[in-house]
Amino acid sequence: MPQSAGVLTDGPDRSVRSLRHLVAGEWRSGGGDELVDVNPARPRETVAVGRLAQDRDLDQAVAAARDAFPRWAATPHHVRGRVLDGAAGILDAHAEEWGTELSWEEGKTRAEGIGEVRRAAEILRYYASEASRPVGEVFASPRPGEQIQVIHRPVGVVAVVTPFNFPVAIPAWKIAPALGYGNTVVWKPASLVPLLAVRLAEALVGAGLPEGVLSLLIGGGALGGRLVEHPGVDAVTFTGSTSVGRSLIAACGRLARPVQTEMGGKNAAVVLADADLGLAADEVLAGAFRSAGQKCTATSRLVVQEPVADEFLALLVKRAAALQVGDPLEQATEMGPVVSLDARNEIQRAVDAGASRAGVDLLTGGRPYDDDRTDGAFLAPTVVALAGDDPLWRDELFGPVLSVRRAPDVQEAFRLADDGEFGLSAAVFTDDLRSVAAATEQLDVGVLHINSETAGADPHVPFGGSKQSAYGPKEQGRAAREFFTRTKTVYVRPSQGRVQ
Repeated sequence: MPQSAGVLTDGPDRSVRSLRHLVAGEWRSGGGDELVDVNPARPRETVAVGRLAQDRDLDQAVAAARDAFPRWAATPHHVRGRVLDGAAGILDAHAEEWGTELSWEEGKTRAEGIGEVRRAAEILRYYASEASRPVGEVFASPRPGEQIQVIHRPVGVVAVVTPFNFPVAIPAWKIAPALGYGNTVVWKPASLVPLLAVRLAEALVGAGLPEGVLSLLIGGGALGGRLVEHPGVDAVTFTGSTSVGRSLIAACGRLARPVQTEMGGKNAAVVLADADLGLAADEVLAGAFRSAGQKCTATSRLVVQEPVADEFLALLVKRAAALQVGDPLEQATEMGPVVSLDARNEIQRAVDAGASRAGVDLLTGGRPYDDDRTDGAFLAPTVVALAGDDPLWRDELFGPVLSVRRAPDVQEAFRLADDGEFGLSAAVFTDDLRSVAAATEQLDVGVLHINSETAGADPHVPFGGSKQSAYGPKEQGRAAREFFTRTKTVYVRPSQGRVQ
């Protein structure tokens, strides 16, 4: 099988795109420093160019959001839902084109890019349908003739800060409920993936979103910090690194501002002795190496029960070594690059440091490519066996590196899987219902998969982690309502006046 990045034969129009900001209903060029968006598979190739937003853009965006909020909140929920549904239709209509751009810009395979655009459309449709679900609750009162109503009202202006790894899907699962429940949004995406942010904003504007309800500002981390602390913002939702998330939590704490964060993960898959090893190998491989391991829910740790460890690892390593790594726009490619050369170099340094320590054994990968992939942000799928605790077991690398430890029994396997500061997701491979029950009870994670990969989130159920992986209410499903609305308790009692 070919291993080089190859020559693109069925790719996108390679003309350089222009980046724009959406501020107060106006598409505009930024006035800040130049931003050059490059292809991580070929970093000399430019995908899009533009200029960063400035502080005056931020002030105007927040002012527009504050001005638009009362009108948007008063807009019937079904009307707001029709805008989300219309934007979903635009995303679906452009899924092939925009999914290809996503792959070109971010590095995941074209199939994954197209699938992500379609997933964003699915998320928008889910929150469009919220208009037809109950908007509150009615409680009995201990006083005769009285009714107690609990209704949900939007919080106001929401600052949305999103990461590079899902440049359409993660923004969709924040922006869709924010808008659907009647809030206005100022959004700062990751500056590494600005083009797909523009595409999502284009879809919402094209569906009839009123001026000022959504603003898009492309900028660096400093702009995100100013947005989070802007006096015109009422709530903050963030997905990204643990270090940045903690700083935002601290800032919002000082401001008494509601904040929702999804942060790091060091997710474990546990393969028990009774597991279907072929299924487990396929799922662990997908969890570890799809999107080059750049998912907060990616499988980065593996615990294998001793009786099947040799057989399972031989199978897994063989399949990992056979993965085709190359240009994500080529049909045969199974894993593309990580998002940037800086990311590649940081991950490679961590693997190199680990390989020099006692008790660390590289089973496959772990070494830079020496062919035409060397100029791109490519890393080999890497599996590392550990004899005991190690930084590779604890530190989030956010790349295609899987660390493995062995366990003599089920209890030790679960202890190792739960060892660490993060608690986003886990997977357990077993056909024993007692082990399923034990995993459900003992593993401190927000998402648990039985006989499927650690990655994956459906829009109609809650998503989020425990421990240091998250702070604040969960995302997606009806759980999103707990963050994007405030409850108002209304006591309704008829007057005691004379009936006419």
